[in-house]
This record gives sequence, structure tokens and C-alpha cells, in this order.
Amino acid sequence: MANIKEVAKLAGVSVSTVSRVFNQQSYVKAETRARILEAIEKTGYVPNRAAREMVAKHATTVGIVMPETFNNFQRQIFSIVARQLEEHSYHTGFYYASTEAEDELKCLNRIKADRLNGIIILHELTQPGFNEYLTVQNIPTVLATFRAPSWNAPAIHISEEEAAAVAVRHLITNGHRNIAVIAGRQFTFSTRRLAGYGNALALANIALDERNIVYSETYSMQSGYEAARHLSERSNTFTAVFAITDELAIGAIRYFQDRGLKIPEDLSVVGFDNIELSSFVSPRLTTIAQPIEEMGNLAVELLHSMITGKEKSRTDILLPFTLIERESTAQLR
Repeated sequence: MANIKEVAKLAGVSVSTVSRVFNQQSYVKAETRARILEAIEKTGYVPNRAAREMVAKHATTVGIVMPETFNNFQRQIFSIVARQLEEHSYHTGFYYASTEAEDELKCLNRIKADRLNGIIILHELTQPGFNEYLTVQNIPTVLATFRAPSWNAPAIHISEEEAAAVAVRHLITNGHRNIAVIAGRQFTFSTRRLAGYGNALALANIALDERNIVYSETYSMQSGYEAARHLSERSNTFTAVFAITDELAIGAIRYFQDRGLKIPEDLSVVGFDNIELSSFVSPRLTTIAQPIEEMGNLAVELLHSMITGKEKSRTDILLPFTLIERESTAQLR
């Protein structure tokens, strides 16, 4: 049976330091604590019930910060992250935050009270207090699915701007030059995807027509339906639509079909995210696929490395994306 000396030797610290971690008698650096906890896990050393509870408390508490209302893509990434955390034997806490400043601050206060060992953030936050607190407290943090340059935390993401440009270039390659876009207002991911749309048009020497841009307040299918209606009221000359999420694209398709238009014979539509529903709607949706399984797995692996002291630098991981060509786009007739 392992003893405290073996734990100390494996962690590269003194026996008294291991004892301080168990008894929480004085401050021990986070990196040192992580090495000790990892050594305890490897050796299986648990001297008594109180120590076992202490180890569980300090070694297995990870928070997932997520929006109050999930879209399908966020639901998928959440499921992957939660599953991987469970496989690493982490206890998981869930923290919900809307885009309202008050809700974000409430979420931050909960995080402060729970004294987490690590955090994975699944959606963009607007309050600088989050980044400031996590940085000062040196809490390992990973941003999953998006990049925030102002944050002192690594991100697992794709180049959304380039991916959006690829989606629009697909339409241009099929002969479309009057291309509308359904964007959003709340998050910077919308800004990045909208920028990709503009870049693709500029590269093809296509003038940007403001009448072809409509902003949705949310990212639901109903919002996509309403956005398509507003777009049609502004202009009826566009032959293709790029929607910055699949939900918006699916809602827009339904509106156009209700008006008697055929997709893609009369109008081509491209989405973004490759949610599960995108391959079951009719017609099946052409979209940008993010490597969601890899994204979720890497987020957890990176966080685990940070918690155990193996990873120290802020290194973003840029993943590839794929254009999935299905039945909602066609050559302009």
C-alpha cells in the first residue's frame, strides 16, 4: 500500500508539503498542489476519510459556463465536454449566464463561492470581471468553440471568418452574385462570420448591398423565419442566402417554402455549424461543419493538462472546418 513518502517523492516535494495540502494548513502554490493531487491519484494513497473528501473536493471540481438557452450546436458541444469530464472523474458544476450583465455577474459570484479547480466556457461573455477574476485567481480556463483575444485563456476554435468566406464562395462558384445574409447582433461570432461574407464578395468583385443584410435578435429557427420575411420585404432580387447558423438557415428555408419557392431550384441556402438537424430537413442543408467531437475532447484534455500543471502557456488551438455540400444549393439557372 502506498504511503505519504511515495506521494512526496513522485510529486517532487517534501512530506510536510503533502501534509499541508491534506490538512489545508497553509498556502501551497496551485502548480505544486496539482502535482501532489496527481501523485495521490496515481499511487492511490488515501490515509483516511477526511483526506479522501479533501482530495475529491480539490481535484475533481470543474465548472462549465453555458448560455441559459442552448442552440443545437451548443447542446452538442456541452454533451461532449460533460462526457469527457466524467471520463476523467471530474465532478462537474453547471453555471448559466445570459447576455445580460446582471446574469453574468450572478454567474461569476457563484463561481467565486464554489472555488473551482478549472472552467470550460462554452459561449461568449461580455463582462470583463470574468477574465479578471480567473486571471488573478490563476484558475485554469479553456474557451471552447470561440476565441477571445482579450482573455488570458486558450481557445479551441475554427477560423469562423474564413469558414464563412468558403460558404459564400461556394455560392459564388455556383453562379450566384446577388447573395443575402442573415446575421445576428449579440455575439462577436456573428461579426466574424459576417466579415467572412463581406470578404468573399469583395474577392469576387461583388458590391455589398445593404438591402441584402438582415440582423436577427436571436438564433432560433423562428428568428430565421422572421429574418427571411424581413429580407424578402426589402429585396426580392437575391438568388442565394447565407445564414450564420443552421437554425437561422432552416427557419429561412421554411419561410421561403411557405411562399411557394423551391429550394434550391429558386433559391440556394447555406448554413453554418452542421447541427444534427441539418441532414434531416428537406432539402438537406449545405453547411459549414465544425469538428465538434474533436473540439470538445481537446477542450477537456487541455484543461486537464492545465490543472495537473503539464500545460502552462496560453496556446490557442485552431482546428480545420469542412464545407458539407448537400441539397439546399445548386447552380444558378
